[in-house]
Amino acid sequence: MAADAKAKTATKKRTTPTANKKKATTAADSPFRNFTPYKPKRNEEYMSEGQLAHLRAMLSAWRTDLMEEVDRTVNHMQDEAANFPDPADRATQEEEFSIELRTRDRERKLIRKIDSTIERLDQDDYGYCETCGIEIGLRRLEARPTATQCVDCKALDEIKERQLHG
Repeated sequence: MAADAKAKTATKKRTTPTANKKKATTAADSPFRNFTPYKPKRNEEYMSEGQLAHLRAMLSAWRTDLMEEVDRTVNHMQDEAANFPDPADRATQEEEFSIELRTRDRERKLIRKIDSTIERLDQDDYGYCETCGIEIGLRRLEARPTATQCVDCKALDEIKERQLHG
């Protein structure tokens, strides 16, 4: 019995650091790693000036991070570009560049989405579901600042999408 308990403890000790490292890596990759949740004041109205300023700051910081990443990619590709004599090395480099460019393309689309979200913020058309009109919710907007639908409408859309294409 004691040997079994020691074996389980030893297994736990070995797996815990790996699990913690994975969580730390995921948290470090988050665009909101330095983010502090907004603490609404008592009886504060939804989408108050404080909440809007908080969400605008999150969106602006996210956009800045993405733009810096684009600049780093361009510099990296210029620095790493080489004409390898070996066809396999050239193919590997081209594949790596292709993957980086696809990632940057997704980020470019995300930057456009962030810009349109900031525009909605400027026009006081932010924080409410574009499908049903109810509040999206501060915590959902902190988790996904570009959200345009409440959780329920988004879930319904995803179910419909799966039925059409699944």
